[in-house]
Amino acid sequence: MGMNLSPDETLPCRWAPAEDELYRAYHDHEWGVPEYDPRALWEKLQLDGMQAGLSWVTILRKRDAIREEFDSFIPEQIAMWDQERIEKALTNPGIIRSPTKIKATIGNARAFLDMQEKGEDFSKWLWSFTGGTPIVNQLRDITEVPAKTPLSEEIAKALKARGFKFCGPVIVYAFMQAVGMVNDHETRCPRHGEIQELHS
Repeated sequence: MGMNLSPDETLPCRWAPAEDELYRAYHDHEWGVPEYDPRALWEKLQLDGMQAGLSWVTILRKRDAIREEFDSFIPEQIAMWDQERIEKALTNPGIIRSPTKIKATIGNARAFLDMQEKGEDFSKWLWSFTGGTPIVNQLRDITEVPAKTPLSEEIAKALKARGFKFCGPVIVYAFMQAVGMVNDHETRCPRHGEIQELHS
């Protein structure tokens, strides 16, 4: 996550300043909320992969356009994309126009479906790494958070073994934070407690 920290120490999670309504709404309603839907988890992993080399807010501002171009992130549809469909996507200024990232998304759709065909539920498989419940960290300040952890390295390795790309340990840790596999809201942030309440 590219962070522009607010100097106001009283703000919850200073990476989401109040003056940026889109970013703040993402913080207040989405980031860190435990997600268990396999397709939604897969979509978020693709968006985090598209973020590589960019800031998350760049993806957030393009998210609706990306979803529209990428067939609402339905793996069954994306898995069938051919070169002509890739070329069409590359003409859309509303998305991240990277042939490498687009091809990775297609491959990741096929990897997701391959797991499904083998009876592996993507959500249950991912959450098994945390024992099925969120890891609750006690961060005083978001700047204390590591870029990656031994667990994100383990998950990244397991994803790559299943054919996924753009899922290195740094991307995976950002993904884990976003989908609530870890609660990395600062302890002073109201969302830290609110998200824990979801599992009390």
